Amino acid sequence: MTGLRLIVGLGNPGPEHARTRHNAGFHFVEALAERQGARWALESKLFGEVAKVDIGGQPVWLLKPATFMNLSGKSVTAAQRFWKIEPEQTLLAHDELDMPPGVARLKFDGGHGGQNGLRDTIRLLGHGKFHRLRLGIGHPGHKDRVVGWVLNRPSPQDAVLMDQAIDAAIDVMPLAVAGDFNEAMKRLHTARP
Repeated sequence: MTGLRLIVGLGNPGPEHARTRHNAGFHFVEALAERQGARWALESKLFGEVAKVDIGGQPVWLLKPATFMNLSGKSVTAAQRFWKIEPEQTLLAHDELDMPPGVARLKFDGGHGGQNGLRDTIRLLGHGKFHRLRLGIGHPGHKDRVVGWVLNRPSPQDAVLMDQAIDAAIDVMPLAVAGDFNEAMKRLHTARP
């Protein structure tokens, strides 16, 4: 399997959304860029902000869609077309309600599980054959409380756990970029905080 050339963080633009649970994907790509001292630049033709990093000796594009979450696919597919990157070479990092904070999981293919950024990307691609990094944000316990939960900031304890999961995911990115997803998954999925 080919490695990654594009890593997209899903989130909502604007300072009011900056540290919310829903922006876990943004937080992941921002942490990746920060570790390398990479600068973000607005690319209007890609409907988002981009940065270029070196992961394991390979150049990789980072993307933060400037669209709202439910329109993320517009930015993802524009970047894939512009840089001639296949969906299989793309990873979407996103918040995951069905996993507790502190857990990060890699996955390839599948449905959207109610995540609107994935839903829009799958709708525009016509399939789900891309990589995902699922970042656990926990569940409020009842479906009627989900919207308020994802659009609010995590507790200080949950924020620390989410940061630890992001660090663990960054640590396995060289393997994913090299195309060794099995080893990346094994290390990430057995990591203990």
